[in-house]
Formats: sequence, structure tokens, C-alpha cells
Amino acid sequence: MVVVMDLQAAGEQVQTVVARLEGLGFKAHLIHGIKRIVIGAVGDRRALDLRELELMPGVERVVPIMKPYKLVSREAKEEDSLVTVGQTVIGGSELVVCAGPCAVESREQLLAAARLVKQAGARVLRGGAFKPRTSPYSFQGLEEKGLQLMAEAAAETGLATVTEVVDAYSLEVAVQYVDILQVGARNMQNFRLLQMAGRAGKPVLLKRGLSATIEEWLMAAEYIVSEGNEKVILCERGIRTFENATRNTLDLSAVPLVKNLSHLPVIVDPSHATGDRRLVAPMARAAVAAGADGLIVEVHPDPARALCDGQQSLNPAQFAAMMQELRAVAAAVGRAA
Repeated sequence: MVVVMDLQAAGEQVQTVVARLEGLGFKAHLIHGIKRIVIGAVGDRRALDLRELELMPGVERVVPIMKPYKLVSREAKEEDSLVTVGQTVIGGSELVVCAGPCAVESREQLLAAARLVKQAGARVLRGGAFKPRTSPYSFQGLEEKGLQLMAEAAAETGLATVTEVVDAYSLEVAVQYVDILQVGARNMQNFRLLQMAGRAGKPVLLKRGLSATIEEWLMAAEYIVSEGNEKVILCERGIRTFENATRNTLDLSAVPLVKNLSHLPVIVDPSHATGDRRLVAPMARAAVAAGADGLIVEVHPDPARALCDGQQSLNPAQFAAMMQELRAVAAAVGRAA
């Protein structure tokens, strides 16, 4: 349930309600909206007399939440959440594009990628340092050295950075170097990792699992938010269906649906969704038209020589052309790009 505090509620009244909830065994989370403060309370409602709670000073009303995901639901927070990373705001009026190589391969490769995506208008640099691959013989990433290169690229270009974490060790190292932690599709239901990411305090980009329903995806986000970290960005990256002409099936209907169900920002990954660079720009345009708050796109200075996912990576000219097209689509749906 959520406890909606009155507009004029004093800070001590809010803390009194929180203390009362925690005394009854509830886990209380303060959700700061634009107009008011809401207290999300997770626990056994049978332990609480709702009428007693509604009569407490400063309480406007108590709203039971029927959905299994509580804190990430629109019922908990009506207005859109904004995730701020440096000078970049994800979930606001501006379309935010994250771009860069699938994997950090070398200093020269990453700096070249960072410079070109910055020039084309990207706001966040993506790059994989820990690369869990289907085959154990595939390139597995540069690990901490790759993260150090990400930090160097960020210092030169001013871009924010995002990288995938796959376990406790990679998370512990990554928080020292990057701005956003990514939990990939394979780890969407790695609940221990989600909890650790929540406690890390940094923004978390949570990708939808290969076969996850929307409810399961939102429940995964709930694990992060329940640890006190509201800075979660959801990422639709395609799901596994019977279709094999593309790498995955991009579920663009998930974008407006999830934005109706949740206050969290939603971005789209057309690279992993399609697995084909020829389809990336059209799906990126469609994602923006569907209401996505941003995109995460794979870009490589020389895709033919990429150590992973070269077939779905855009080259510099293709990325610049896509960014120009996106500006027109964004303007048509009332967004800046």
C-alpha cells in the first residue's frame, strides 16, 4: 500500500508515520513526488488498521496496491520518475541515446567510439567490460582494464557511462568507474545481484529477460527499488519467440504499456532486439514514436573487425544518419533530441 501525505505535512509527521509502519513490521520507502510525499509500505496488511493510519496527523489517504509490484507502480507514484546522471536526465522531455561498442576492446577503439557518438549527439557511452557469452571460447572482455578505459573516455568526452555487471565481483569493481550499472537480460532474475545493485546506490539499467513477462520484469525492478534505490531505467531489448529471422522479437507494445503501469523511465535496445544493423535505425525510430525515453545502440568504429556483435553494430556514418532521423521523430512526438 501507499500512504499519501498531505501537501502541508511536516517532516516530523512523515517520520512518525514511517516509525509507526516500521513498528508494525512494514518496510517503508519515502517516494518524493513533485507535489507530495508518498510512503510506500510493504508488509502484511493484516497487522494494520487502515482507519487508524488514515487518522494520523499529516495523512491524506491510504491506497492499497493490488499489483504484486508495489513501489514501481503508477499507484505508488503518479508522475514519471526522472533518473539524473550528471547533466543528463533520463525520463524527461529529452530523448537520451546511449551508444558505444558491445565490448571495450582497446583504448584506441573505445576513445574513437566515444568521440564519434558524442559528436553525433549521444549522451551516454555504453561499453562492455565483463562479457558473459554463450560460448566460453568467445571474447570475455577486458574486465577492470576495460572499466578504466571507460572512465578515461568519460573524462575526455564528458559522456556518462554504462556497463554491464554480472556478479558481485564485477559490481564491486564497476561502481568505482562508471555512472550506470546495467543488469543484462540473462541476469534479470538474478535476485541477489538485483539486491546488490539496489544497495550500490548508482542508477541501474535493467534489461528485460529473454522470456520474461512484463510483470516479471517489473518485479525484478521492484527488487532494486525495495533496497532503497529508485534510480531504475527499464530497457526493452526483445524477447524470444518462435521467429528466427531476427535475433529476438522487439516488443514495442511494452513501451507504452509499461509506462502506463510504472513510473520508471523506459528505453529500447534495437541492436540486441534485431541482431541486424539494417534494422536498427527503423526500430529506433519506431521506439521513439512509441514513447521510449531513450535508446541504447551498439556503435563500433569498424564493425567488420569487432570482437563481438559486429553484425548488429552501426558504423560512424550510419549512427550519425540515424541520430539525424531520430530528431525529426522526436520532434513529432513532442520530445527534444
